[in-house]
Amino acid sequence: MSPQSEETATPSASTSQQPAAVIVLAAGAGTRMKSRTPKILHPLGGRSMIGHALAAARGLDPRHLAVVVRHERELVAAHVEGVDPAALLVDQDDVPGTGRAVQVALDALDARQGTIRGTVVVTYGDVPLLEAATLKDLVGVHVRDGNAVTVLTAELDDATGYGRIVRSPDGTVLGIVEHKDASEEQRAISEVNSGIYAFDADVLRSALGRIDTGNAQGELYLTDVLGIARNDGGRVAGLIVQDRWQVEGANDRVQLAHLAGELNRRILERWMRAGVSIVDPGSTWVDVHVELAEDVTVLPGTLLHGTTTIARDAVVGPDTSLTDVAVGQGAHVTRTHGSGARIGDGASVGPFTYLRPGTVLGEDGKIGAFYETKNVVVGRGSKLSHLGYAGDAEIGEYTNIGCGNITANYDGVDKHRTVIGSHVRTSSNTVFVAPVTVGDGAYTGAGAVIRKDVPAGALGLSAVAQRNVPGWTSEKRPGTAADEAARASVARTVTSGPQASTEPQESGQS
Repeated sequence: MSPQSEETATPSASTSQQPAAVIVLAAGAGTRMKSRTPKILHPLGGRSMIGHALAAARGLDPRHLAVVVRHERELVAAHVEGVDPAALLVDQDDVPGTGRAVQVALDALDARQGTIRGTVVVTYGDVPLLEAATLKDLVGVHVRDGNAVTVLTAELDDATGYGRIVRSPDGTVLGIVEHKDASEEQRAISEVNSGIYAFDADVLRSALGRIDTGNAQGELYLTDVLGIARNDGGRVAGLIVQDRWQVEGANDRVQLAHLAGELNRRILERWMRAGVSIVDPGSTWVDVHVELAEDVTVLPGTLLHGTTTIARDAVVGPDTSLTDVAVGQGAHVTRTHGSGARIGDGASVGPFTYLRPGTVLGEDGKIGAFYETKNVVVGRGSKLSHLGYAGDAEIGEYTNIGCGNITANYDGVDKHRTVIGSHVRTSSNTVFVAPVTVGDGAYTGAGAVIRKDVPAGALGLSAVAQRNVPGWTSEKRPGTAADEAARASVARTVTSGPQASTEPQESGQS
């Protein structure tokens, strides 16, 4: 380049703390994950790795956000558009290396917005624990000191595989040497490159035009920008992050599990410090979007996913998994699997209960043991205590649904609704064949099959008088164990006579 062009490699005069742009690199294949799912789409804490990266980037309030994609482009692009529709998707070409990835992103931003001026932050899609506050510190130091480049670094006990930070005696950064290109002396350095940078846009643009593939990998290294910027007279600095977890990436499922565990530990610690009792943090998992109020108690073996919210004084667990469930104040949810449900204040659920989407349990209501519900609204104080199914139904207030009741909502083609009023009492093993309505204050008899509407205050019955068919087992099931048992019983009755079974036993006899 001509000397006139190189003069552009001086920091701009901008002192704004707001970055001009954040570039998130998300083009890698992630082959070590050994998955049909792109690496950066693997979740932890209820959010994909790229989702965490985008959340941290948006925490800087950048004027522009670009995501560089390549591997499994359509899957990644669709996910990014769903998470952050305003992000600019940029396709990396066949030229390998992080330097090229940043170059195509900067070119795309320039083409779309006009020449970018100010601070450009570069980060990655596979560092899910990186926090926006750390990026703000990086930008703050970069702007305050008028740096051409500021790199986020970490000190590791074992730096194998990482690029080493080479510093001058005054503490500024001379450059970054990749592990494969490093000398033995350089490999002894414990300070490593995180791959996360704040650049002056003009410095970055100029230097990217001068990097080459003369390295062990044959790639365009973004790290080469630092040496070029320094040679052009710019100041290159490093900011050491004390929390090394924030710059840890996940290249395989083992590393992903370690990061997920650390993220969960931090989430639980934050909630415990906010007044939540978590009895056994080792067996409790809470996603990033879950909200817990003060004085909530979470018992062992509990998993809270999605947008689940737990109100004050509620007790959840043990052995409970809730996804997108709202639990009301003072409610108790025990050994329950639920999704897309709402549980009212003071309500009780479980144990061994399955709440499917559309379940709404009213205040002080109950859905008890071995119950499944779907698309059902249960009014205040009503109880579905045990061994039943309620689907596509509406149940009024203070109604008691007996043991073994079910709503037969599916006729083989269509779904139909059951409407049960308030203060209704249904006996054991009642079946409601939808569509059907039971009025307020009505009753049903044991074993009733309700095919027609039951008026308010009426008793619904469908049972017929019991009729016994003598000898049925011997006739229909000859030679079976049941037949043999029946014949033996009959023989004993004949031998003993009718009085044998009615005589009182003497004291002490068994």
